[in-house]
Amino acid sequence: MPISPEYLNQFTEPLGYLDFARVGPPSHAVLRTSSTVLHELACPGPTTVSQVQQREFARAKDAVARVCGTDADHVVLEPNTSTALFQAAFNTARGEVLVSTGEFPSNIYPWHSAEALGLVSVRWLPPGPMTPDRVAAALTPETSVVSVSAVDFRTGYRADLAALREVAGDRLLVVDGIQGFGVVDEPWEAADVLVSGGQKWLRAGHGTGFAVLSDRALERMQPVLSGWTGARDADEFDGRVHAPLPTAQAWSLTHLSPASAGMLATAVELVELAGIRAIADRIEQRLQEFEQVLDSAGAEIVSVRDRRAGILAFVLPDRPASAVVEALAAEDVTVTLRDSRVRLSAHASTSPDAVQLVESALKKLTG
Repeated sequence: MPISPEYLNQFTEPLGYLDFARVGPPSHAVLRTSSTVLHELACPGPTTVSQVQQREFARAKDAVARVCGTDADHVVLEPNTSTALFQAAFNTARGEVLVSTGEFPSNIYPWHSAEALGLVSVRWLPPGPMTPDRVAAALTPETSVVSVSAVDFRTGYRADLAALREVAGDRLLVVDGIQGFGVVDEPWEAADVLVSGGQKWLRAGHGTGFAVLSDRALERMQPVLSGWTGARDADEFDGRVHAPLPTAQAWSLTHLSPASAGMLATAVELVELAGIRAIADRIEQRLQEFEQVLDSAGAEIVSVRDRRAGILAFVLPDRPASAVVEALAAEDVTVTLRDSRVRLSAHASTSPDAVQLVESALKKLTG
């Protein structure tokens, strides 16, 4: 599927930047939004602050809601994935939570802390893909929550969210979507709690994020870890703790930066402009080109080739992964070292010339 030139022209990251699974360089539009909002706040009038907050918060919620097939009442803005996952862990009703120890730490620490406080009990699964069969075999009558990543940060394995929803049944399904939101076409509505930061594939910059809550989550999860901006009559400063709102906003801890909200909104709107399918197809095309180069160099691809997002992990036999990273860096190629593996992650804006840079670096390394 062709991709919009208007979308591609928004990005000017270095040619060899292949580390989107860590940080995605923001677009020109995101930078302009940040500058515009900050300039407004630099010269405020009597109503500027309230107007800017309301406008950018609404834009961000509406944009996320459109992509997730829901409405703004089911969306709450968050500063990052970790904060939202801590809220999910602390707001969950008592019961057993199923989590893999192979998850990224942001999906381990919150459940560990909640268990330490006696809020939940955690059933830790060994590392490995959270397939529907594996999850089904691990469920017990006490299991009330299943927490997974939409995309594995090590291998790029893309979880089958629709099948996991079916397996989980009436249990809550918590999904960390940061390694896939904006670049893979997923049934996000399968999640009861979908959380994501915007600084990676969404390319919204740091301090941008959100959580999307299903009706089931709103009914069962109590907003224990929340603040005054998640309460009814938040602007009445009467010294009382007010009841939480009936919407996802109940999870709000405080006002976030309106600039960050605007950056998130702009980034999601760009994804809508290009289309998820077009972005995913472009990334897959580029990964196939990288695979050909890696196969020719004798590399062992250790990430999945089917059900994958934008991550391609590999090792080069008889060469330390650190040496491979150094060789790539010498050709101005940016990647990440994860578990003694080289993790390469490409985006829709990655040029075919980046494939040639990797090819050149590996040829020099292997002689």
